[in-house]
Amino acid sequence: MDIEKAQKEFIKYTEKYDLSDVNIKRKQEHSIRVMKISKRIAEGMKLAQEEIDIATLIGLLHDIARFEQYTKYHTFKDAESIDHGDLGAEILKKDIKKYIETDEYDELIQLAVKNHNKYKIQEVLTQTQEMFAKIIRDADKLDILYESTCMFWKGRENLVEESKITPEIIEEFKRNESVDIRYRKTPIDEIVSVVAFIFDINYRTSFEILKRENYINKIIDRYNMIDKNTKEQLEYIKDIASEYIEQKIK
Repeated sequence: MDIEKAQKEFIKYTEKYDLSDVNIKRKQEHSIRVMKISKRIAEGMKLAQEEIDIATLIGLLHDIARFEQYTKYHTFKDAESIDHGDLGAEILKKDIKKYIETDEYDELIQLAVKNHNKYKIQEVLTQTQEMFAKIIRDADKLDILYESTCMFWKGRENLVEESKITPEIIEEFKRNESVDIRYRKTPIDEIVSVVAFIFDINYRTSFEILKRENYINKIIDRYNMIDKNTKEQLEYIKDIASEYIEQKIK
């Protein structure tokens, strides 16, 4: 499996789109980072080299639909456009040979891409299919957490700092659950929802990366919240997150 060749093909694919647009460029860079994170997770799991290569390739290709999605709909919100996991799987049904010569892993790769953005993974997957779906979900979330430390709400931090957390968001976090999109009403709700990604992370190596990079504290400490109660709630959230991460690393 030639990952270097696959990366060159992926870059060539993205060059069909307007890379001068910061949103398009960000997705290209996100894809490369997720590719590298997927490799780190697979290596940490001590998988065979071929499995590490598959995980790496899935990381590279997981957001392949984002470029078409944004170009056509001018948004990355699936609810307002198209499910980018489903579209990505469809794109790869036609074009996967550009990235890998053998057809042995076609279904595996397509299922991982299809499931990477879903609220829950399909229950019908085999153990192997589920493993690769979980690796890409972990890698994707880790990079979104990274982006949240410095990119999201950049230049609009005041909107976050002036907002308050919706009570249902706090309750979901207390239960160690990913946040239901229906409860997101304010900018700080969006921040807490991203932090809650930790409750859908699967592998010890992923949690080790999360702890080492200190993403949760970096995300929350970006903002100087105006409301005293919201400040206290965020400190409570940091404590819950820290304890949860430590438990997963043990």
